[in-house]
Amino acid sequence: MGACAGMSATELAEQYGLHRVGGRPGVRAYLTEVWERRDFITTMGSYRMALQTQQARFGAAWLVLKPALNALIYGLIFGVLQGGNRPPDYAAYVVSGVFLFEFFSGCFSQGARAITANRLLVQSLAFPRIVLPLSVVVEQFNTLMMSLVVMVTILIFMGHLPTWNWLLMIPLLVLFTMFNTGVTLFAARLTVHFRDLTQILPFISRILFYTSGALFDVNSIFRAHPWVVELYNWHPLYQVLALARSLLMANVAVNPMYWLYLGLWAVVALVGGFLFFWVAEERYGRD
Repeated sequence: MGACAGMSATELAEQYGLHRVGGRPGVRAYLTEVWERRDFITTMGSYRMALQTQQARFGAAWLVLKPALNALIYGLIFGVLQGGNRPPDYAAYVVSGVFLFEFFSGCFSQGARAITANRLLVQSLAFPRIVLPLSVVVEQFNTLMMSLVVMVTILIFMGHLPTWNWLLMIPLLVLFTMFNTGVTLFAARLTVHFRDLTQILPFISRILFYTSGALFDVNSIFRAHPWVVELYNWHPLYQVLALARSLLMANVAVNPMYWLYLGLWAVVALVGGFLFFWVAEERYGRD
């Protein structure tokens, strides 16, 4: 009792393992808390996905109808505009590009609202805030799995039969998910500090879509500007689409170094996004 008399309230609380509400734990402790809530993350992601399908007349079918309709509309418009610059087997080219880009777009746009759309939850319960954007990634990944079934069916119908190379889509999707998780974490924090950013995000997403190579062959369109082609060698979204097409379509070649580049992008985005989000843990729900 005498030893405690000379201690401050803060020191006494720390001695007995009490922490300030909303306080930021260390990285290791934070990751441990997140891992302990992994079931909540997956359940919340599945719940968000189910809620989204219930609100649509076509239910879960809309999750794959949307990218399919986008591929059809954009393919027709950009196919006509490109004329002779269209890549071979353009329909399969567009389908693979649009379906995969939807995964990034969903993580980016929905992740940006992960904290702001759950403000009451953040203010009333104590939990690692990162579980909210992570649940968005789970939701979008589940949607991607459904979309891939349709995408693969379309590709097979177009004559692209499965090969052993298709198995390499597994590590590609792992890297793509790591990259999208980092992007989601960056977007989730930024919109907390800059609310107006949510109004700009749709335009950013659209620009990224039109410049990702989802609808055109970079080498054909920019053959007169080799410096632009060189810039695309460092475009992570373009690298994902190029690698996927080289695996799914036998008539598409790709720079094998894209695997290394994309791996670096994925690690940097994931680690950087985590640290960027974790640093502001105490500010969520207060700003």
